[in-house]
Formats: sequence, C-alpha cells, structure tokens
Amino acid sequence: MFDTLSDRLNNVFDRLRGRGALGEQDVRDAMREVRVALLEADVALPVARDFITKVTERAVGQEVLKSVTPGQQVIKIVNDELVAMLGGDEAGAGEAVPINLDVKPPAVVMMVGLQGSGKTTSTAKIAKLLKEKQGKKPLMASLDVNRAAAQEQLAVLGEQAGVATLPIVAGQQPVDIAKRAMESAKLQNVDVLLLDTAGRLHVDEALMAEMKAVAGVSDPAEVLLVVDSLTGQDAVNVAKSFTEEVPLTGVVLTRMDGDARGGAALSMRAVTGKPIKFAGTGEKLDAIERFHPARVADRILGMGDVVSLVEKAAESIKAEEAEELAQRMMKGKFDLNDLRKQLQQMQNMGGLGMLAGMMPGMKKAKQAMAGADMDDKVLVHMDAIISSMTAKERANPALLNAKRKKRVAAGSGRSVQEVNKILKMHQEMGRAMKQIKKMGGMKGLASLFGMGGGGGAPGLPGGGGGGGMPGLPGGQLPPEMQDFLKKK
Repeated sequence: MFDTLSDRLNNVFDRLRGRGALGEQDVRDAMREVRVALLEADVALPVARDFITKVTERAVGQEVLKSVTPGQQVIKIVNDELVAMLGGDEAGAGEAVPINLDVKPPAVVMMVGLQGSGKTTSTAKIAKLLKEKQGKKPLMASLDVNRAAAQEQLAVLGEQAGVATLPIVAGQQPVDIAKRAMESAKLQNVDVLLLDTAGRLHVDEALMAEMKAVAGVSDPAEVLLVVDSLTGQDAVNVAKSFTEEVPLTGVVLTRMDGDARGGAALSMRAVTGKPIKFAGTGEKLDAIERFHPARVADRILGMGDVVSLVEKAAESIKAEEAEELAQRMMKGKFDLNDLRKQLQQMQNMGGLGMLAGMMPGMKKAKQAMAGADMDDKVLVHMDAIISSMTAKERANPALLNAKRKKRVAAGSGRSVQEVNKILKMHQEMGRAMKQIKKMGGMKGLASLFGMGGGGGAPGLPGGGGGGGMPGLPGGQLPPEMQDFLKKK
C-alpha cells in the first residue's frame, strides 16, 4: 500500500545521506519534499502540516546540524514522528494497542462502519484471531437486517472460522437481536460477543440512531470502526463523522494489501484520536494482523519488518519439519521434495512480494520483481512442475532425462526450459548447503548476520537450527530463482 510514498521518501533520504553536512535550508528543502509526498499519498492536510512542523522543529536543532551523520539523524526523527502519527505514543514504544477484553464476560465488541467497508468479514477474522491466538470463546451475531443475506454470510464465515454464530430469526430487529445475543452469550459462557451492525451507503441519522440503540442494550467494551483504506481521503471524512456520533475505541483498516496511496492509514489516528487496532491484509480469514505503528513506520521508510517476518515464519513453519529439513540439508540429502516444502513455506508466509517487503534492503529487489512482471504465480508454477514428477524422480532428480523432462513439462503446462531451471536451482541450493556445512552449519551462517545463532523462528537464520527459507539469507534470492522469475 505504501510503495509510492516509500519510494518518494527514500529518494529524499538518499540525497540527505549523501551529504557530509546539512544546513538549515537543506533540512527545510527536504521537509518540503516530504510534505508534498505525504499530500500526494492522500494524507489529510492538517495531519501533514502538523507532522512537517514537528519534524522540522527537531531537525533544525543542534542534534542534527552538528551531528557526525546528519542525514541519519533526520531519518530517525522522521521515523519517530511517523510512529507517533500512527499511534505509537498511546501504544507505547510503537507496539500494537490490545483489544480491551478485561471486563465481566461476555466482552461485547461492536463493529460499525459504512456498507461495503468489510465489517462482516472483519468480524469473522477478529473472532478467529481471538479464538486461535488468545484462547477465547467467541460468539458472532449479525444485526444487519437491511442487506440481503448479510446474516447468512456471517453464518457461513462462522463455519469456515470455526466460530459459533447466533441462530437467525426472521423478522427480528437489530435491538432485539442484540438482546438475544447477550442472553445467549451468558448462557453459553462466551468470552467475547461480536456484534456485526448494519451499514449504510453514507452516514445518516437512521444509521446513528440504530447504533446508539444497540450500544444502549449491549454496553460494548469495544466499538471498532471498520474503514476501507482504498477509499482514500473519503475514509478520513467517514471516520470523522462516526467519531462525532459514536464513542469509538479503535479502528480496523481493511484492504491494507491494496494499491491505494495509504493516506487513510496515516491520517486515521490523528483524525479519530483512537488507535488503529487491526489491519486486514487479504481476503482469507487469517489475513488480519494487529497494527504495530513502529513496524508500519519501518516498512514505509524501507527499513523492513523483520519482527513480523519472524512471527509469520513461526506461525507458518512447524519446528519439527524445519529441524528435520535442516538435518537432511546438512547431510547432503536435499531433494526436490525438500525444495517443494520450502516453496510452499514461502507461499504460506505471503509469497515473494510480502517477504521482499519485510526484508531490510530488499526494496530494490522488490521493485525489480515488479518491473520484470513477476508475481507469486511463479511459485505455483514451480510447485506444479515438481508435482508432475514421480515420487522416484523427486527423490532422485538424476533420473530426469530428456524424455522424462518433456513428460513433466507437458503434465505441468510449463516448458522444458523451466523444468531445467528448477533442476539447476536445486543443484545450486544443494551446493550452498554444503558450503554452509563447511562454515559450521546454521550457527556459523547466523553469526554472519549478527544474529548470535539463536532466538529466531524456525526456518530463518539463527532460528534454532531451522532449515532457512530459500533465498532469504543475504537479502536476495538465489541466482537460479532470479533466473526462473525473469519475464519470459
């Protein structure tokens, strides 16, 4: 989402880094460009103006102008203020603000917002997250009697997420549904009750009156405003309208994986005065994450997000499998089945684009991938090629002669050249594993990255002996994978 803004800011900072000394005018000129970049990213004018004022006041002070590395000092100040703008001051050190469930059960979470903003899907996502990550027992109830099949949609999502939903009673009105949901939650010893309220195409009196009535009978611990970040500046106006009418406690931004300019996310905290608590990053029910201001700021400034990357690895990679794969690699038994597992792990972690965006220094690599018209379909193509091989061929790639390669290519719908590239990639990775063994194994590799050989997630350098994701060490993809990914 923040790619354009990130590119503009990094261009400004590259020029600052190249200067041995900075004068006050140099800083002001740079801040003028940052201001233009924020406005082009659709950040609200008052928010952009306040941000630039704070940064400039600090940046023209003695800590920058007399610093040995003035460019780096300016970047640090921008980072600090960006974290504060995103809500880092309230979250504490830029961490995510937790959802408030410290009340007498059931804790009611009321989801509000305009129609089409993603309330229903976000309700199911949050319920699934609370159940799987916090061990809570959630119950969902749809209060949307206006939109066709809205209640049925939540019921279907509940089945997919493994979360109970309130049975539908035809003709019942929102306030009555809320009362029935409260009674049902108490009878079932539910920890969290999520109320999916109705939306409108625009903010009107009927919408506000209905939400106030529901809040009156349910006494919600959290009132979360769901906003579609793709609507840009209009999302800020919607947030302002809701803030004036409803006692919001937080914001949920949906479609954060889209190609919008990102101004809504940057402005939301300043406009509403409430923290952004969740960010939707895709269509799947597990595509939601807690909003960490410091991590988002790091991504915008091209510093990567290694913490989130490690968390994704820990969630996606089973420690036992990683350990087994590492042992096989160290013994030189790296076959195509192992390569296939590594590719699948990359897909589970969000694909090439997601990984490149989280790795420090991978910004240019990500741009090169986009310029070469690469996408995550290449991982699917590679998996299809390996799947078209027999079990014996995957275990012993040397069996693949010209005739077998033609059969594999025809079975996967790809070319013989692509089959050869995968085989060559496998050989290169096998050789790389032998070199790592000579260096002292994974601990030796981890020491090169200053990771001390431990504490990471399985499957990453320093991750307790994990096998490592293909291409992540060193901040770049292996040459053979780069070759495979080139536009044909």
